[in-house]
Amino acid sequence: MMSPLLMILLAPAMGVMLLLWLPRQEIRLIRRVAVGATFIPLLTALWVVTNFDRSSGGYQFHVEVPWIAALGVGFHLGVDGISAVLVLLHAICAFAGVLISYAIKERVKEYYLFYLLLITGVFGVFLSLDLFFFYFFYEMAVIPMYPLIGVWGSDTKEGGRVVFSKEYAAMKLTIYLTSGAVLALIGLLWLYVSCGAQTFDVVALEEHLRAHPLDARLQWWIFPLLAVGFGVIAPLWPLHSWSPIGHAAAPSAVSMLHAAVLMKLGSYAIIRLPLNLLPLGAQAWLPWIAGLCTMNIIYGGLVAMAQKDLKFIIGYSSSSHMGYVLLGICALTPLSLNGAVLLMFGHGVMTALAFALVGHIYDETHTRSLPELGGLAKRLPFIATCGVMAAMASSGLPGFANFVAEMMVIFGSWDRYRLQAVLAVLGIVITSVYMLRMVRGVFFGGANESLAHAKDAATPFARLPYVVLIAALLIVGCWPKPLVRLIDLSTRPLVARTLAPAQPLEVHIAKEQTSITQIVR
Repeated sequence: MMSPLLMILLAPAMGVMLLLWLPRQEIRLIRRVAVGATFIPLLTALWVVTNFDRSSGGYQFHVEVPWIAALGVGFHLGVDGISAVLVLLHAICAFAGVLISYAIKERVKEYYLFYLLLITGVFGVFLSLDLFFFYFFYEMAVIPMYPLIGVWGSDTKEGGRVVFSKEYAAMKLTIYLTSGAVLALIGLLWLYVSCGAQTFDVVALEEHLRAHPLDARLQWWIFPLLAVGFGVIAPLWPLHSWSPIGHAAAPSAVSMLHAAVLMKLGSYAIIRLPLNLLPLGAQAWLPWIAGLCTMNIIYGGLVAMAQKDLKFIIGYSSSSHMGYVLLGICALTPLSLNGAVLLMFGHGVMTALAFALVGHIYDETHTRSLPELGGLAKRLPFIATCGVMAAMASSGLPGFANFVAEMMVIFGSWDRYRLQAVLAVLGIVITSVYMLRMVRGVFFGGANESLAHAKDAATPFARLPYVVLIAALLIVGCWPKPLVRLIDLSTRPLVARTLAPAQPLEVHIAKEQTSITQIVR
């Protein structure tokens, strides 16, 4: 019997191979192949989450194939509580995104080829336990974004003039993410050379570095390379400006994956690698990152409040919400880290829902500008209902997954970062303001008669992706215990390992500040 993790990874990859052989005019068959290539991972991810052995924890469902023994490189798949939840998130959003992609009418075959490559790359990152393949799949997830935005995206217009072209958005996204990836690669190679384990296997590195930790000074230098390199895709302020522009230019289904899972790769990579392998570096740098992620929350929220384009509102909102995730990571308590991972899930589903709704509205009205919309609740009652629920979830109302996760992050961060926790509460208020403003401007108020032709999602098939996403938000929001217990199996040992080094944080900071001063002099 094939390993479930191998099935999750190979299903979209085999979909790519099948599409290569299909004639481009067989659009119906192409779409069915894409749906099947994402439905199989969804069922398998649900099986993995429900069959995860909660009594033992650790990494499970291993797949190990040796490759380059001299360098310690091997194809190693496995999941723990953290990655299992994120694999489920990606499976849900990928399936919904393929259904939303039925709106694509031009070069359908090529679109699904790149889209399934993107899906495969993200699955590979969440499943890989080898640094070589982790980085390989990370790049596989980033590269398809350029053609998906540059070919099937749209220009951002304001007042009839082009503000950002889709080519500009695709290039800016690629430059930022590739630059961050290069920075992270330097850190990974430095870590590999310095640890002396002669292996890229994450599990072996964990055991080796637990017995033979790197020097504190070395950890102090490598940690920011990994944290900032992967933090670009998170996105960590002030390296966030590529993200809202990329959201605005991308087609709806690509925006869904961009915000729902691609941005989560950065936070996941920080948890899995520098936080896990470089505990002294983490203790030294996390307070600084906690200050930056507060800027994510407040700055992102205030800028979202000033936007008139629906995709820019959701785009800046995503940057703001990712600040909560980074704050939960920086606080480094079991409660805050559990909340950060759960918020990755909740925010991912919510923002996928929001971008899917914006895509439907744009397809029907040919505008994303708030001043040009209004009164759509009468013409699009189903879409309006989903829009209100997405706004409620984003605002952190009880009953949705976001509420539980944000409360866990705030309460878990209170003892270590009290000011940041207070500002995070302020961020929730700001979120409520711009989300309610968006709902009022799009669905209520005076109806724009020029939009009388707009049609609702009327058929069960058209409504299916929205129903799947809303169901995930409500089920986890009303019954978060199964996912929280699963996440806790991995976060609690991780926090214990990271805080285990006895040398106080202030000593490391003082030493490294002194060394930097000497270098500058």
